[in-house]
Amino acid sequence: GLAAQMRGTTWQPGCPVPLEDLRLLHFNYWGFDHILHRGPMVVNTSVADDVLWVFRQLYDAEFPIKKVGLTTPFHPKAFAQHRRINSHRSVTASFNCRPVVTALGPADTFSQHSYGLAIDLNPVQNPYVTSDGFVRNRAAEPYLDRSRTLEGMVHQDDVVFRSFAAIGWSWGGDWSGDKDYMHFS
Repeated sequence: GLAAQMRGTTWQPGCPVPLEDLRLLHFNYWGFDHILHRGPMVVNTSVADDVLWVFRQLYDAEFPIKKVGLTTPFHPKAFAQHRRINSHRSVTASFNCRPVVTALGPADTFSQHSYGLAIDLNPVQNPYVTSDGFVRNRAAEPYLDRSRTLEGMVHQDDVVFRSFAAIGWSWGGDWSGDKDYMHFS
């Protein structure tokens, strides 16, 4: 059923990974409401066990996640219509067959999300910030000061960083120039 739902939305012919190479995971996490939740995530089969291990570490550490869910389709025209948005939607997700997307727009290459080999964690709390300080989502502005410790923020050497590093993934917060604080791949 999920494969049928994904066809033509978050997966389409021409995607760099076939549907049969993706896996649907369900795992527990602690919400911002400090209540146990369970959410779905689609990832590449090759990393499914590692991803479950990471989220087990975050669960054990009671790291708060706003929401875990499936991605929504990327619409380049809709993205282009709004230079700035004000969205409190902060969904932790992985697979989405789409181009690389920065705060300024899409590129011409497939994102690691297109392979199910990237996860965006608490996107509002961990925004994409250009090297000149631009953030597309106004709701993420309180999280631009990375010296703060606010609920759901990722910091270098915290449990999130260490857990993804343990499986060999890198963090977009370590990039030179633009920073993608939500991104692990």
